[in-house]
Amino acid sequence: MRALSRALLAGAVALFGATKPVCAAERISLDELLEQVKAGRARDARENQARIEAFEADQARQAKLLTAARAEQEKEEQRSQDLEARFENNETRVAELEQQLQERLGSLKELFGVLQQVAGDARGQFDNSLTQVQFPERSEFLTALAQKMGQTSRLASLEEIERLWFELQREMTESGKVSRFTAPVISASGERQPRTVTRVGVFNVVADGKYLNYVPETGNLVELPRQPRGRYLQRASQLEAAVDEMTAFGIDPTRGQILSLLVQEPTLRERIEQGGAVGYVIIALGAIALLVALERLLVLTVTWARVRRQTANLDQPGDNPLGRVLKVYQDNPRADVETLELKLAEAVLKETPRFNRMLMLLKIIAVVAPLLGLLGTVIGMIITFQAITLFGTGDPKLMAGGISQALVTTVLGLCVAIPTVLLHTLVASRSRRLTQVLEEQGAGLIAEQAERQHAAAAAPA
Repeated sequence: MRALSRALLAGAVALFGATKPVCAAERISLDELLEQVKAGRARDARENQARIEAFEADQARQAKLLTAARAEQEKEEQRSQDLEARFENNETRVAELEQQLQERLGSLKELFGVLQQVAGDARGQFDNSLTQVQFPERSEFLTALAQKMGQTSRLASLEEIERLWFELQREMTESGKVSRFTAPVISASGERQPRTVTRVGVFNVVADGKYLNYVPETGNLVELPRQPRGRYLQRASQLEAAVDEMTAFGIDPTRGQILSLLVQEPTLRERIEQGGAVGYVIIALGAIALLVALERLLVLTVTWARVRRQTANLDQPGDNPLGRVLKVYQDNPRADVETLELKLAEAVLKETPRFNRMLMLLKIIAVVAPLLGLLGTVIGMIITFQAITLFGTGDPKLMAGGISQALVTTVLGLCVAIPTVLLHTLVASRSRRLTQVLEEQGAGLIAEQAERQHAAAAAPA
């Protein structure tokens, strides 16, 4: 009995929660425990009753809400059916109207299709044209017109059709005009600044004497980092300075392709650099040959002038080759013909090496220059075959260096050899002419001496 009392006490404490801890000094009896259990049950019953009443009240409210929701559902379902019926009627009506539109359009439909195609084609052509820099607003109009014509429910107005015709006509008109206007230009250093540009039709644009390139992707005018040769730049400057008069100017009908080729064309210095070390050796030999030939031509020309003046005054020998030969004749007035002939021949032989000095060097350079060109050609072909061995023949640019060296050295060798041969021939001919004059004068002096001696021998004692 005592064990049962303890179990009931523990269960009551666990279920209902004691308000204060049970100590060993506090003891409750079974009657008190029973009263507490009864009170707890009564309290639970009251709480459960309250919950039941609240649930019943809420159930009525939920039923009322359910009724209202069902009524709203029926109303919306009816509205949905009405809308579906209206949508079907509208679709039928739209189909009928579209059929009427197609019937009324007739040939106009083809016209609007052509207008849409022309607007699209014109937009693409104008975007790549140089006139786009001067009239950039037309792209937006053409794009909007093409999009509008793509919609079957919208048609082009008369004003839009007239503007399309106007833009086409203006493009044709501007393609034959030289116009000046201000536009932003990107310089070679990357700076963007407004400049006064001159547009020559749809072919070229120049500013400050330099050619510009139009980039359709960005719509910018860009100064070419490398300009064509001087005569083209000179004509560009003349065109900008011209007002009403006619001036010569080279246009690019390919819209930049020929100009790009002219820009890529290597200069004289770049071509010489392509020849490599062999090319520089050939040029050095050519410079030496030119200096030697000029020196010889100058000396022989001055000598020839002195000899000609001496031929007009044979009695007074001067400081020139012919004067020195005449001096030998005057120093030996009583010599016999054979002795005088030998002395004059000796004097002529002394003067001849001065005329022929450095001529052998010119001949050697004329022979060696083509051989050096051939050497450069062989070296270039070796470089080309090495590139083919390493990289194949897929990219011709890899072989361009060797081929350029092969051709440039050959050209340099011929360019040095041909003028050197001509200069050697010219110098040698002048030298031979001087030698011939000395020999002629010497022969005349010998003949004069022989006549004098013959007359003295024939005279009476």
